[in-house]
Amino acid sequence: MEGGQASQGVPRESGPVRADLKGRTAGHAVIERLLQEQASVPGRTFLGRVFGASPLGSDSVSWYQGAVGEINVGRILERLGPEWTVLHAVPVGAGASDIDHVLIGPAGVFTLNTKNHTGQAVWVAGRTLMVAGKKQRHLYNAAHEASRAANLLSRKMGGPVPVTGVVVILAPKSLTIKASPEGAAVVTATRLLTWLAERPRVLGPGQVGMLTAAASQPQTWHRNPPAMTDPGLIRREFSALRTAVNKARTRRITWFLAVVIAAPWILSTLLRHF
Repeated sequence: MEGGQASQGVPRESGPVRADLKGRTAGHAVIERLLQEQASVPGRTFLGRVFGASPLGSDSVSWYQGAVGEINVGRILERLGPEWTVLHAVPVGAGASDIDHVLIGPAGVFTLNTKNHTGQAVWVAGRTLMVAGKKQRHLYNAAHEASRAANLLSRKMGGPVPVTGVVVILAPKSLTIKASPEGAAVVTATRLLTWLAERPRVLGPGQVGMLTAAASQPQTWHRNPPAMTDPGLIRREFSALRTAVNKARTRRITWFLAVVIAAPWILSTLLRHF
């Protein structure tokens, strides 16, 4: 994929679309928005490609980082056992909102809000979560997602369905829990499976099956479920863009190293002529 030239919007799947949410790929909704942003980004110039200019538009960077975070967490969740069901990018409400991941298993129901804070310090105490010293609304948003999910699932099931909200931090420089977070749990992506394994078992196989059947229906979550974009297309489009981004980064690093290595020789040559 070359800048915005490779994607002119995201075409819809021409064949049958799955009636449930199990076919959605991790980061599905974020990637759709990313590709929409990229569609208006002009292709890089020849020199831009040579020197490793990023194919991402300025408005695409945060969407790209979010997609990488959800995909990485999705890969971690693939290692959960068969007793777990994982739904990705669940459209919820009446608009374009979605829940990054919904988990249903022996330990209960969880909504995961993934945040890519690679290399940044995260600090948590009570209702406060800070990233690099700045307050964020991650705990509030995760608690709101869990509460909304509990209401929707309870309505569908005809009885109370507790849901735990989780903020999943991807590759932070550090995570300091000064006091237990309120409203939602906070865990790094690397500890996510261990954290889930430590939760007590509260649901039997039959209950998990019934909840999975209800949660897999788009109508459980959204008033007017949007048509699903072909997950295979989503993966291919993002893979092509990610390859272009990585190649550009490699070229920038190569040029930087070349300059660093050549600098002493260039300097000595100039000094000999003065």
